[in-house]
Order: sequence, then structure tokens, then C-alpha cells
Amino acid sequence: MKLAALVAVATGKSATFLDWLHHAENSVEASVENLIHSDFGEIISKVNDADNLNWTAGKNFGSQYKPEHLMGLCGTIMGQNTLPVKQQTKSFKKMDLPENFDSREAWPKCPSIGEIRDQGSCGSCWAFGASEAITDRTCIHSNGAVTVDLSSEDLLSCCGYVCGNGCNGGFPQAAWEYWVQNGLVTGGLYGGEGCQPYVIEPCEHHTEGDRPSCTGEEGTTPRCVHHCQDSYGVDFIQDKHYGSTAYRLPSDEEAIMEEIYTNGPVEGAFVVYEDFPTYKSGVYSHHTGEALGGHAIRVLGWGVENGEKYWLCGNSWNTDWGDNGFFKIKRGNNECGIESEMVGGIPMDREKIHFQNL
Repeated sequence: MKLAALVAVATGKSATFLDWLHHAENSVEASVENLIHSDFGEIISKVNDADNLNWTAGKNFGSQYKPEHLMGLCGTIMGQNTLPVKQQTKSFKKMDLPENFDSREAWPKCPSIGEIRDQGSCGSCWAFGASEAITDRTCIHSNGAVTVDLSSEDLLSCCGYVCGNGCNGGFPQAAWEYWVQNGLVTGGLYGGEGCQPYVIEPCEHHTEGDRPSCTGEEGTTPRCVHHCQDSYGVDFIQDKHYGSTAYRLPSDEEAIMEEIYTNGPVEGAFVVYEDFPTYKSGVYSHHTGEALGGHAIRVLGWGVENGEKYWLCGNSWNTDWGDNGFFKIKRGNNECGIESEMVGGIPMDREKIHFQNL
């Protein structure tokens, strides 16, 4: 069973992964039955024929895929609030924020901000959104001195049940706690450099192409190991990069903008509906279909397009999805719950480099 197939909102402050698991086992089959679209083609037509939408749909997935197949990629368990809300000091003055802001342009010394990763056949979006934003912030707060990719693999495989159930769903806030308490080693894309690059191969879950076909979107969580790949030549413990603090953001548009403007990209999460996988361009808002699951992404900026406010986000479904891997989603109305699920943190001064609390 695909445990990540459900929009499972943990209820109550004491809710745990086991609580969610019990709920998922009772509800996942009913969720599949509730889907209203049998293929993406009819969704694309419905979106593009609508008069009141500011986004365009298109073919992002192979003809063999149906909306239900995407449930396994939506591996975020939403509503599990374990981190404190970031509080502003009494003397804090509101910033004069620009109408448009893109972290890629604001911090050009940090190439990771423009990178799009691929979670492959695994519901590891919760780990990807965290490791990507943490990588960006580590570079930003070192003024470009630290440009290594931090490992989604380490987070996915070693956080254990504290973070959820690996490829079958996880808690974004717990991922940031893991960074503070246990640190993350280096390692980015599949087959890449660093201590622990991602071991799950990118697969062709999008349009037909050169990558191997996906074997199934539920995925198998890699085994946790406490050593680096042989070619790296650095000790696992010595390679760890830690956070000094982690927090969730208030569900407030301006507070989220100030956080990104000050400290860099954040991890966000939202409910994915059947129409979202067809996104190609414009400012997404939910139009048709039922929920597929919770999905975590990286939020790196904001702007206004054709009079509509948006958040600029990076997905983890490779660069042939959406707008070269990126998308825009409506801002200011908590579209699909995105403004209720933002997480951030500050890196630790690991190597005696002066990390700027900008």
C-alpha cells in the first residue's frame, strides 16, 4: 500500500507517525476511489478551456500514468507542528519589500538555489524540500564560502520514524530538527559528489525520454549507513553540517516574505490536487480534481504576474516537469494550505566561518 497517498493531517499536538499510519490504513483505498479524473488529458483540456485561470496545463507525465500514480510522490504528512513559531522582537520594524524577489538573483554566489533535484520513485519530497533549502541557507549565511550540496540521502535514510517512514511519507518539521540535532553530510544528485549523494536513480515518471522507466512510485527507503562513499575520502562525522536553530513560520504572507528576503529559501508544503501535476506555466490555483496528497517543495521567492500574486517554488520532479522544474502558486490566500506549512532555520558556524545572520 502507498502510505503517502493520502492528505493526512495529523490531529492534535501529540499526534505521531503511528497515529497517521492508523488513519492512512483506514482511508487510503477510499481516497483512490474518490478521484474524479481517469487520465491527465482530460484535466489538461479542462484547465486550458477555463476562462478564469492564470495558468496553463500540459503533458508532464507519460501516457501510462494516471493521477492516482502520483500519490506516491506526495510524501508529506502535513499538520505535525513540533517546531516553535518564529517570533519577531518588539523592536522589529516591517521591511520595505520589493514587489518581485528571486533568491537566485539575490545570492548569485550560491548555485544550489537554481538547482532542481529528482526524488525518483520515492515519496521523499519532505526530505528534499528540507535539504535543498538548508543547502541554500548554508551557502547564503557563509556569504558564498560554503557551496556544497547537503544530503537528501542522509536525511531520508537515517532520520527514521522520528521523521515518518522514509519513501512512504515524512514530517518536514522533524527533518529540520534532525539537521539541528544530528547534522547533514554532503551529497546531492544521484551519482554525484560528496559523502552521500542520492542513491535512488532518476526515472522517467514524466514524458517519455532517455531515463529508465519508473518501477513504481511508492519506493523503497535506502538503508541508513554512517560512512561516506569510498571516492569521497572524508570521515562521515567530520563531514556533518549542523543547524543552530529551526522554526516554523507564522501563516502570514508578509512574515514569510521577510524570512525569505532575510535568510533565504524555506521549505513549504501544500495539498496536491489532481490538476497540479499538469502545470506548465503561469500562477497555479486549484481548479479541478480531488487531493492526491501532501507535497513539500522549496519556496525561493515571490512576485506578481498578470496582476496575480505568487510564490516562486522549486519542485523535486526533475527539470522536465513544469517550468524547467519550477512553478508559481497563488500567494496571499493560503492556496492549498501552502502558507500554513513553511519551515526555516539558521546554519551553525561549523568551520569557524562567520555565518551572517543577515
